[in-house]
Order: sequence, then structure tokens, then C-alpha cells
Amino acid sequence: MELSLAQVDTPAPGPDDVVVRVEAAPINPSDLGLLFGGADMTTASIAGTPQSPVVTATIAPAVMRAMAGRVGQSLPVGNEGAGVVVEAGSSDAAQALMGKTVGVLGGAMYSHYRTLPVAQTLELPAGTTSRQGASCFVNPLTALGMVGTMRLEGYTALVHTAAASNLGQMLQKVCLADGVALVNIVRKPEQEALLRNIGATHVCNSSAPSFMDDLTAALVATGATLAFDATGGGKLAGQILTCMEAAANATAKEYSRYGSTTHKQVYIYGGLDRSPTELSRNFGMAWSIGGWLLTPFLQKIGTEAAQALRQRVAAEITTTFASTYTNEVSLSEVLQLDAIAVYAKQATGEKYLINPSR
Repeated sequence: MELSLAQVDTPAPGPDDVVVRVEAAPINPSDLGLLFGGADMTTASIAGTPQSPVVTATIAPAVMRAMAGRVGQSLPVGNEGAGVVVEAGSSDAAQALMGKTVGVLGGAMYSHYRTLPVAQTLELPAGTTSRQGASCFVNPLTALGMVGTMRLEGYTALVHTAAASNLGQMLQKVCLADGVALVNIVRKPEQEALLRNIGATHVCNSSAPSFMDDLTAALVATGATLAFDATGGGKLAGQILTCMEAAANATAKEYSRYGSTTHKQVYIYGGLDRSPTELSRNFGMAWSIGGWLLTPFLQKIGTEAAQALRQRVAAEITTTFASTYTNEVSLSEVLQLDAIAVYAKQATGEKYLINPSR
């Protein structure tokens, strides 16, 4: 695997396009799969110059089989970002954005300039900086999408893992505003304190000896039978289903050898833990595990509903959907080994922001 910077031309805008001078773009977990391509970054080495570094790393044979389709391809990275419109096409919609600060969801955002359709931009409120608007799509819309999925599928409460992340904090704020009961799962006491400080009622520490009892009690209190799991691997998804079953049985009128009839659903939407997903089948027969992604959800609800979510994000970009970053780096600094060692961990409180103008 090789990472490097490339010089490419910025296409002229068509009638409904704009050219955005990119001023901020986050490094999200969803970007890392494309950025690293499954490589073992502990094997990374660096060559080139400080202004144009080249990073190489090895890919294990088992992983390489899944990456075969990428061999020989140079793929640009960066799902989202924000910046100022510096050139606009002839349409009224494009011209209306000239000079405005916009959020962008369009891929290839780790660049100085990006040409893309107006439909892939979100005009930010006056006074909003690019740093404030850089993460206005992936995390905010995912948080709203989780609540939207809950409603579409007839559930009334949620469980969320890795809950102290920027996304987790947004989801907690959305649930407070919308009156939705939320059970947060974290790994550290300081993460529990962070969530309680923003109003969380139910926070369970998966590292605590009492975790299973704590989670079951929170599920009894909330009635949550729908979970969104960012970890993916390991035992956590199975533990959630086990506790959901225990919570359902706590109020059961009679015993059933097939378990409760309450359907329990876990959606895996991330891969913070790359190990196999482990399930101990002690949660009856009424359960499902599946994958969940933002884009199919937005397609399902349609253009009008998706646009309403985007407008909510824009209106609350400095409050409900505010993001925090631990470091701001240039494009070349992204490829320094010390920076990679930090942001590749995908650890809570270690989110990096790219500023191409640095």
C-alpha cells in the first residue's frame, strides 16, 4: 500500500456546479478504510520529502484477497469537508453560493479545491467557519438516521456503542431534544462522565465487572430493543442481545423454551474492533444482526426528508452537531508517521482535522 500526494487539475464548473476552496476536512473512521486499504500501519515507513512524503505499508495475504480490486488504482480520499465557494456555474442555484461557506459531501475532499454539483453542498449559516462546518454530514446525519431508523421500524428507544465519540455525543443531544430514551455504552469512566455532563441518563461501562447487570437494568428502564454498534467485532453485539433478552424476560408472564417473543435488533455500522463477531446463542430466537449505512437510509426516506435533516444540521451546527478536534494538520502532515499512529487508532478524543491551506 502506498500513500502520497498528487497534483491534479481542478475541473471548470458546469452550470450547476461550484468550485470550493477546501479549508477543513475531518478524518473519519469511514475515511480510514479507503485511506489505508486494510494495510497494517504498524509496518508503515516513510520516504520522499517533508512537502511530498510517500508512506508505504504491508497488507497481510488474507486482507489482500479482499483488496484485489484496488490493486493499481490511485483513489482520492475524504468523504466530507467545508470551504468557501470561489467559482460558480451559470445556474441561479450555483451563483447563489458564490462566496458562501458550505459543507460538502462529495469524496476526494483531502484537496485544495473541489468541483462538484450544488446538490452535494450545504450552505452554512452566516458566521459559521469551515472548521465548525467540516463534519456537517457524516456524523450528524448518521445520528439523525439512527433515530429515523428507530421510528421507521417501530422501536421506541436506542442503544449505542462507542458512545463518547463526536457522533455519540451528537446522538445523545438529539435524543434529549427529541424525547428518545438512549442507552450509551462506553469503555472508560471518563467517557461516562463526559456523557453524563451533557445530560445522559443511562451510561454503561463495558469494562466494569457489573456491565451486564448495568446494561440489563438500563434496558429494563428504557425498553430498548434496537442497538447501533460501532465496534463490530468481539463479544459486544452478542452481549447486547443477551441483556435485551434478560430485560424482556424480567417482565415475562410465563416461561418459553424458545425465549422471549420480543424482537431484538443490532445494527453494526462500524469496525472499530476488527476481530470476528462472537455470538453466544443465549438470547432466544427473536433477534437479528445486520449492517447499517447512512446512504441507503437517506435513499429510503427520499430527497425531501433527507433535505429536512440537512437543514436541521445546518441550523444546529454549532450546538447539537458541534464537533471537536484534537489536532489540525496539513495535507503533508497527514502522512507523517507520528500523526498516523494517533488518528489510525480511531480512539475517542483523537479526531484529526485537515486544513489544506496550512
